[in-house]
Amino acid sequence: MASKESTGERDVRKFVAENSLSLFFLAIFLAVGGWSEFNDQQLQHGAATVSWLSYIGSSDFWEATFQNWQSEFLAVGSFAVLTIYLRQRGSPESKPVGAPTGDATGQEG
Repeated sequence: MASKESTGERDVRKFVAENSLSLFFLAIFLAVGGWSEFNDQQLQHGAATVSWLSYIGSSDFWEATFQNWQSEFLAVGSFAVLTIYLRQRGSPESKPVGAPTGDATGQEG
């Protein structure tokens, strides 16, 4: 007799199938980069290596993760603010409204 699959198992399988590419890249980000580097440093200092789950719970993982997110938010925020500033009417960096596309700065000559 074939066993019937529960709805929860189907939902999990569907979620994994629908998000497999994102999950794969997340796993690479979390596991390969930082964990390998951390274990290499552990070996260089004569300490024991740690499992992936132990690494995820370590302060080294969270410090590196938050530093990366902080720099990404700073970069994206800077682009947004500069884009708004540079496109404001009257800004010396913005072309006049209705000017030809070739006139990128609004300055003649």
